[in-house]
Amino acid sequence: MRSSVALWLLAPALLSGCAIRPTLAPAPLAQADQAVERLIALRQLPGAAVWIERVGHGSHHRAYGQRAVDPQPEPVDEATVFDAASLTKPVVTATLVQLLRERGQLDMEAPLQRYLPGCGGGDKAGITLRHLLTHSSGLPASLPGNGAGDWAGPDDAERIACGLPLTAVPGTLFRYSDVNFILLGRIVERVSGMPLAPYAAQALFEPLGMEDSGYVPLQRIDAARIAPTERLPDGHLLRGEVHDPTARKMGGVAGHAGLFTTTADLARFARMLLAGGLAEGGRRLLSPESVALLTTPQSPAALAEKRSMGWDIASPFSRPRGSLYPPTSFGHTGFTGCAFWLDPTSRSFFVLLSNRVHPGLGTNVLPLYGELGTLAAQAAGVTP
Repeated sequence: MRSSVALWLLAPALLSGCAIRPTLAPAPLAQADQAVERLIALRQLPGAAVWIERVGHGSHHRAYGQRAVDPQPEPVDEATVFDAASLTKPVVTATLVQLLRERGQLDMEAPLQRYLPGCGGGDKAGITLRHLLTHSSGLPASLPGNGAGDWAGPDDAERIACGLPLTAVPGTLFRYSDVNFILLGRIVERVSGMPLAPYAAQALFEPLGMEDSGYVPLQRIDAARIAPTERLPDGHLLRGEVHDPTARKMGGVAGHAGLFTTTADLARFARMLLAGGLAEGGRRLLSPESVALLTTPQSPAALAEKRSMGWDIASPFSRPRGSLYPPTSFGHTGFTGCAFWLDPTSRSFFVLLSNRVHPGLGTNVLPLYGELGTLAAQAAGVTP
């Protein structure tokens, strides 16, 4: 595995024939603005915030449209806090897993049952942390009814998840699964000895200066800064409450969803990863080995879909790569209308945060993901 990691890390140098401009090109940035504004005009999302950057060569960040249209219009600004949905998986949970691995508290090849004793017998005996992180465990995509049922709290969620039958032998099938990261979130809590929300704040957000990021934002942020999401059938508008139904029943704190954040905070996170684990000011957050595990293929060799230990690299969910970023780039998306894609070759990235589910479901921003990926690469000077 180490040799394959080394080859993957060498790939950016092999791809260095791609021309890289010394600064961000203005024309693609203007096209990116137009692309977001077009989707707003088509009512596919009420508003959004975008950050495009090539580290050391400039950034472009803007807010567009309205963060709320119900019950009344409110314009988005760059301080708007968004529900980042499944960006929670790679940004929070996968990062915390690596921090615990560095301390010798987690082993990626260890069976699930070592860390969750009540979850790993029978057909689950072969599940490892690597399987959970690469979505190759064989577990279903979600809890039954996506949070429906007479249960509440993280203990119940873990119990239900551990009782689910496998639909494939671990390591033989890629299936993107919230259940994998629900269990990883519980493992982080057990091993760290802290609840997930304060541990994430202490170990990740505070060291990186991600001041607006975290779980359960109403405990520390004015609701007026938070973009609302769906109005539920009973009339309740979700604002500062996580949109994901399962995470909401878990108290808003889960390994698969629950992160609220801003584009500026995610830009800080991106710079750290692209700097090999170094935060601004030179403080090391992650070791080079952790960065490699988070940014290079770690899926079982038999699988065509390639995931790192948390991030998407080559799968049906890789649309934000666009048409120019190389195979060594990686990223993730979120159901609420979020996309985050990073390219070590050009040391560039883009962030899109939106609340396409406000005030209701039924919109489609998937084409925007790929368009922004291509334009961000063009702005960074990446050419075929």
